[in-house]
Amino acid sequence: MKDLIEIRWHGRGGQGAKTASLLLADAAFNTGKYIQGFPEYGPERMGAPMTAYNRISTSPIRVHSNVYKPDYVVVVDDTLLSCVDVTAGLKEDGAIIINTTKEIDEIKPLLKGYKGNVYTIDARKISEEALGRYFPNTPMLAAIVKVTEIMNDEDFIKDMEGSFKHKFSKKPEVIDGNMKAIEIALREVKKVQ
Repeated sequence: MKDLIEIRWHGRGGQGAKTASLLLADAAFNTGKYIQGFPEYGPERMGAPMTAYNRISTSPIRVHSNVYKPDYVVVVDDTLLSCVDVTAGLKEDGAIIINTTKEIDEIKPLLKGYKGNVYTIDARKISEEALGRYFPNTPMLAAIVKVTEIMNDEDFIKDMEGSFKHKFSKKPEVIDGNMKAIEIALREVKKVQ
């Protein structure tokens, strides 16, 4: 991992992008890294486009602004590709990870000429299989960890199990489903360009 990784999340209100960015920050913190995880708030409402950010570093982070030149972009909802410039500022030596079932030929025209790495994952299928409902944030969280190699799979799984036990202490029945979603997503995220 390079000294500082910056990540921008694009999702819609209610899809869990903010929660995923905070869980990623917690997991990275637990490996001894310096972290930031925060959303950008505007007129947020269910279904409206929203943005969240992460900074993960091996040394103290001195900048406290939105992420304008991300190393990685996570797109939780592929409908945002046609209405938000998700590749704005995205470094070509990084990557974009998209929750989609579309082929690269359908996606590429929506990426505004971005020439870097593109990864896809079907977070809907994974979450419905593992959780019985559509919660794309858990598979997308696993996908960004896999692509960035912020931590190894085993440490990530162990950390998430602890986080979920705490977060869902009053709903322990959802822990196994979330863990299954993580394990599937770590296997199924794929590079398409």
